Amino acid sequence: MTTVDIPEHWPVTEEEARAVQDELRGRVILDESGPPPGTGHVTGVDVAYDDERDVVAAAAVVLDASSLEVVAEATAVGRVSFPYVPGLLAFREIPTVLAALEALPLPPGLVVCDGYGLAHPRRFGLASHLGVLTGLPTIGVAKNPFTFTYDDPDTPRGSGSALLAGSEEVGRALRTREAVKPVFVSVGHRVTLDGACAHTLALTPEYRLPETTRRADALCRKALRET
Repeated sequence: MTTVDIPEHWPVTEEEARAVQDELRGRVILDESGPPPGTGHVTGVDVAYDDERDVVAAAAVVLDASSLEVVAEATAVGRVSFPYVPGLLAFREIPTVLAALEALPLPPGLVVCDGYGLAHPRRFGLASHLGVLTGLPTIGVAKNPFTFTYDDPDTPRGSGSALLAGSEEVGRALRTREAVKPVFVSVGHRVTLDGACAHTLALTPEYRLPETTRRADALCRKALRET
């Protein structure tokens, strides 16, 4: 387990954090197809908090994209690096998530975040932020639609509908289990929306949430308990 300090010059105010978002948002790459689903490695990242102790734990779990078997994992813990502000949650998580990724013994491949990419009020959620900082292809797969609207997808697995901010498509509501509530997929960096949805379906052979998220969630909670 890696112990993380808050980086020097890390934003401390909402204005500073929004300025960083504005600076980095223009670096998001949207015209790359990303790795083919089911090939190479795919890595889930997730975090768990203990607000009473001001501690956050992050986990990165690498799966073989074909078999979905775990091939590597790493954790990191540190102080919560930013107060809770909707739309700025990445600033609470990025330092520990980066440390967990850097502690992996092999390249992570595609990174799947339990959260948002372009489906974010400022079009720069954790998946996009992490992708720009690392250069890795990233996607966000969230449990709820945030503030956006969508029509309920058809019942069969694989059905989808546009996740909308007004008339702008910022992601997709995707049915990963027949007749079960959809997940909400958005592009982070260096992946198309169709590709992000294909990866999400490849990672959900049995459950609503991707195996990457399920494994990373369990590991970061374990790391937090042991801290």
